[in-house]
Amino acid sequence: MEKSAGKRWERIVCGCAAGAANSVFGGGGGMLAVPLLQKTGLPARKAHATAILVILPVSLLTFVLYAARGIYDFSVLIPTSVGVTAGGFVGARLLGSLPRKTVGVIFALLQAFAGLWLLFAR
Repeated sequence: MEKSAGKRWERIVCGCAAGAANSVFGGGGGMLAVPLLQKTGLPARKAHATAILVILPVSLLTFVLYAARGIYDFSVLIPTSVGVTAGGFVGARLLGSLPRKTVGVIFALLQAFAGLWLLFAR
């Protein structure tokens, strides 16, 4: 029982970190959640899929808080949603068929690219 409670607290801390990152940066909580969930014992594929699930509530809450302050642009909602939905479908199909190592390499490269973009793009 004690081990289970320890995992629960680890996952709560993981959720806090991912939620804070997602809210502050407008995304990225899932990218943080994946390695943290893996640290708590979830296999890589389950961590990737679970990260999507756990980011949904914080994304909705964050939107409501941003919208209440007038920080949004609804003109991008439909076209971006179409792209995100299509990409999400393809990505979910790929996650089920790609080797675990390939998923890890692609994920690491995307994180590195995003970091470099933020550092050098102006």
